Amino acid sequence: MRIGMIGLGRMGANMVRRLQQGGHQCVAYDRGPDKVKAVTAFGARGAGSPAELVGALSPPRAVWIMLPAAVVDAVIGELEPLLTKGDVLIDGGNSNYRDDIRRAKRLSSKGIHYLDVGTSGGVLGFEQGYCLMIGGPREAVALIEPALATLSPGGQQAAAAEGGKASTASAASLAAASMGYLHCGPSGAGHFVKMVHNGIEYGLMAAYAEGLNLLAHADAGRSVAAADAETAPLADPQFYQYQLDLAAIAELWRHGSIISSRLLDLSAAALARDGKLASFAGHVADSGEGRWTVEAAIEVGVPAPVLSAALYARFESRGQAEFANKLLSAMRLGFGGHVERAP
Repeated sequence: MRIGMIGLGRMGANMVRRLQQGGHQCVAYDRGPDKVKAVTAFGARGAGSPAELVGALSPPRAVWIMLPAAVVDAVIGELEPLLTKGDVLIDGGNSNYRDDIRRAKRLSSKGIHYLDVGTSGGVLGFEQGYCLMIGGPREAVALIEPALATLSPGGQQAAAAEGGKASTASAASLAAASMGYLHCGPSGAGHFVKMVHNGIEYGLMAAYAEGLNLLAHADAGRSVAAADAETAPLADPQFYQYQLDLAAIAELWRHGSIISSRLLDLSAAALARDGKLASFAGHVADSGEGRWTVEAAIEVGVPAPVLSAALYARFESRGQAEFANKLLSAMRLGFGGHVERAP
């Protein structure tokens, strides 16, 4: 099929490349001309504007947006007058699912289909495929299913073969899910599922980070601690004498361990390059999905302590706890005369 792609960043460009490799024709646009030029090198047709991109597609058109959530509404506003009844507009970024519901309602009044497609796979997606979580009208999903099948890890041929075996809606969903894409429900459902996916991601990442950090400090008993009122003594230093090879341990866990995962693969690779991770400052960003996950958990009354703690840890990594920590020091000084130790 022919499909337009707007946004040629880390994921968008690789998605164009995978689609082209799968036999599709992509028309690609980005505000950066160099990015457009780069994707034309592997067969995509470049466009100099959204209008040119839409003009290069035949109805019913399919236009996929891979952009930061903050600019999606502006781009949709630019595309809306260019699209016509029956066209499909896909947001594959990390928008808030509530925005999807609003956008879908407005676009449907003009007969334009809107799909929210939570897309997971990152920079590894070109080779390994993307996990696609889809919300919106089923008929619109059917129009772009060839592209979904190609982008997913299962690949187009495997998805088509499995789809032929499915005799019920549930079986069809399981067949598609086994390939790596799923119509999750009506508008917003795709990004709601991706939101929770990313919340889980925060928790998993925090668990690996905390566990490996404990291993990194397993030699605490080898250091001579200050003997003063400001330092809690290590009761049994003989139990913490291990100087562990974190890179080797992370690599070990990748093979046969119950906690093996792609996130562990990435951790092992980073530690193999530099066991001290000296090139990282440890300021961990969050792009919104973790916050929205915790908000949803609060609103529906579902406990999510692990996901919440992982989100707050990211805030702390960026110095957002600095004032609170200063206040703790001030209170300790006030009630006990405790003077801060130099780090």
